[in-house]
Amino acid sequence: MRESQNVLQVSSLHVKVKTADGTLPLVHNIDLELKPGRVLGLVGESGSGKSVTCLSILRLLDRKTTSVEGSIRLHGRELNGLGNEEMRRIRGKEIAFIMQNPMNAFSPVFTIGDQFVETIRTHTALTKKQAFELAVTSMQDVNLPDSSELMRRHPFQLSGGMLQRVMIAFAMCMRPSVLIADEPTTALDVTNQLQVLRQLNRIRSEYGTSILLISHDLGVIAEMADDVAVMQHGRIVEKADVYELFDHPQHVYTKELLDARPKLQINQQINQPTKEFVLS
Repeated sequence: MRESQNVLQVSSLHVKVKTADGTLPLVHNIDLELKPGRVLGLVGESGSGKSVTCLSILRLLDRKTTSVEGSIRLHGRELNGLGNEEMRRIRGKEIAFIMQNPMNAFSPVFTIGDQFVETIRTHTALTKKQAFELAVTSMQDVNLPDSSELMRRHPFQLSGGMLQRVMIAFAMCMRPSVLIADEPTTALDVTNQLQVLRQLNRIRSEYGTSILLISHDLGVIAEMADDVAVMQHGRIVEKADVYELFDHPQHVYTKELLDARPKLQINQQINQPTKEFVLS
């Protein structure tokens, strides 16, 4: 597929950090493409460079201590090298971000409504009343009950699952072209994980949003992703369609990741062969 047909095109991305002992490479030669309405899963163990990759796309890394080389193009527009003010106009409106820990996304001293309304008015010309109404509607869209009342609460008054859905409402309010979700279900129980995944899938199907889903949970990737990229030591070692990758992994590291999934062994009868069920 030609670059012009990709919503987001990352080419030859290199990220380095300055240390007391010199420059340390974090990610090397990353190439990623996000297609309209599709989910790209980025998997790998902790420390493989997944979060650094997404933060570099969002231009959220400290520019004093890190350098980002390569091309990051959104609808053909180069983002690498844009100033802080230009990126602020893009973040939240054209590229949305869901953090791993929802509590870190909110200020504890302001209500949910204050922060939601400010976010909307930063990117639109809506009045405060109009922004409030849009925020309430967005929260209702992610099945949050009593949204008007939730707007008056502080973040610490909401559960982790509710905060994660508030963050999704924040992210989708402006109907962005790209949604980057960094471990969006890690801190949630199974019930809330399912709710969040359903919301992400609805966003993709209803609005045609392209999603970069970062996770070490292969079950989440198998459920959500259309395509998968596997990271190891800051590099992409394998990319494939999700079915192809799970059924026919090529790289030894991908095979190790898949083999590491927990298996439930059930002996139906004594002296009968053991059956293994992969939990994914």
